[in-house]
Formats: sequence, C-alpha cells, structure tokens
Amino acid sequence: MFPTPIERTSPTTQALYKASLPIAVILWLLPLLAVMLTSLRSIEDLNRGNFWGWPSEVQLVENYTAVFTSSPMGRFILNSVLITVPAVAGAVMLSCMAGFALAKFHFRGNLALFAIFIAGNFVPFQILMIPVRDLTINVIPVYDTIWALILFHVAFQTGFCTLFMRNFIRQLPDSLLEAARLDGMSELRIFWHVILPLVRPAIAALSVLVFTFIWNDYFWALVLVQSDDVRPVTAGLQSLRGMWLASWQLISAGSIIAAIPPVVMFFLMQRHFIAGLTLGGSKE
Repeated sequence: MFPTPIERTSPTTQALYKASLPIAVILWLLPLLAVMLTSLRSIEDLNRGNFWGWPSEVQLVENYTAVFTSSPMGRFILNSVLITVPAVAGAVMLSCMAGFALAKFHFRGNLALFAIFIAGNFVPFQILMIPVRDLTINVIPVYDTIWALILFHVAFQTGFCTLFMRNFIRQLPDSLLEAARLDGMSELRIFWHVILPLVRPAIAALSVLVFTFIWNDYFWALVLVQSDDVRPVTAGLQSLRGMWLASWQLISAGSIIAAIPPVVMFFLMQRHFIAGLTLGGSKE
C-alpha cells in the first residue's frame, strides 16, 4: 500500500533516484533563483536582455527600498496580516470543534455531514466567484473590506481543515474521553483540556498549511477587494507595474518580500509541522 523505502529497492532504482533528485531540485529552484537575481538588477540591465547572467550592477538596497517608496507595500503587508491571522484562527478553531464532533459523537447523519465537508473541497472555486461577490455586496455588505476575505477564507478553508482534524482526533482512544466523563468533566472541558493538548502538533501543521494558502491567495484578493486600503500583498504587487513599462526588478523584489512571512513561519513551526504530519502514521 505504501511506497517501498528507497533503501530496499534495487541498485538500479537507487542509482536513478540519486541521479534524478539533484536534477529535480535544480529545476525547482531555477525559477526562484531567476526571481532573486532579477530583484538585484537595474532596469538598464533588463533592457539589455541580461536575464540569467550575474547583474552588471547589484541594486539590492535601491530595489528593495523602492518597493516601499513607490507603492504602499507596508500597508499591503499589514492588510495580509490582518486578513490571514484571524482567518487561520477562525478556520482552525471551527475545524477542531467540528472534527471533534464528527470523530467522537455518533449521531444520525454523521457520515452524511462529513461527506458534505469532503465534497466542499472538490468544488472549483472559480464557479463561486459571482455568487460570493454578489453575497458580499447585496446580502452581507462587506465588499471591499478585510472582513470579506476573512469570512470567505474561514468558510472555504473549514472544509479541508475539518477533514484534517477529524482524522487526527478519531485516532485518540475513547477511553480517555470516558475517563474524563466519569470524573465529571463537561464536553466543553474535555475538548479544551483533553482533546486540544493531544492534537497540538496537528493544529500546528494545519496552521502552517492554511497560513500559506491564505497568505498566497491572489484570486479572491482581486474579486472581493479593489482599494489599496484593504488590498493584501499578493494583489498589491500589481501596483509596482509601471504605466508603460513593467518594473520587473521591483516586482521580483516585492515577490521576495511577500514570500518571507510563510517561509519564516514554516521554519519557526518546523518541528511541530513535521510532528503533525507524521502523527498517527505508524501502524497499529
């Protein structure tokens, strides 16, 4: 059922693996290297067609400073923080409660409700563009506010998060819950003092994933907001484009800046992230 560890494969397979792995890594890192080098170039360097060579003039400070002086990049980053942090907290909180109910409570319609959460993950988000936009304009007047993106991301990410948390919580032994009930603990206290501490690695892994999804969102940032006062950093990068000529060195520098928070969060939560992904992975 599971892939055979590379150490147990044939010598030919191991040789092919060792040869293809560095090639795959190089191909994956090549676009990132190109973006980093472009962020150091001058506009004259780009006009001469020097896209892959070393910059003839390194403008590290100039380009990264121009990102903040030629656009409200600081405001865009703050908007992304104000959108991402509440959305991650809301989606993870709701999914923990829903996952607990679906994993440990037996009631009629449990499986059907769980199937609805799963089915929501397969809905193409593009077909939701017009209904969601009309909803934020005519029903819930939050269009062009950070609440539009917060509410949408919480609603849209909760399905995946519930699937994630339900599978982890289901692996917890029922005897722990029965012992807590015999001690007189309410279901809310069991959830808070028993369930959450045991699934903390899963919560950390899920938070990193959802943080990356929401922070890097570009589609809904274009659909639900239109003013710079509430625009997140992904959509705000377009303000670095010139009227007649695209300033690719500034766009590249802005992209590097926008990618820093998810990378930093991953490395800060790396231990918990790996523990959460491997939790429950052993055979019983």
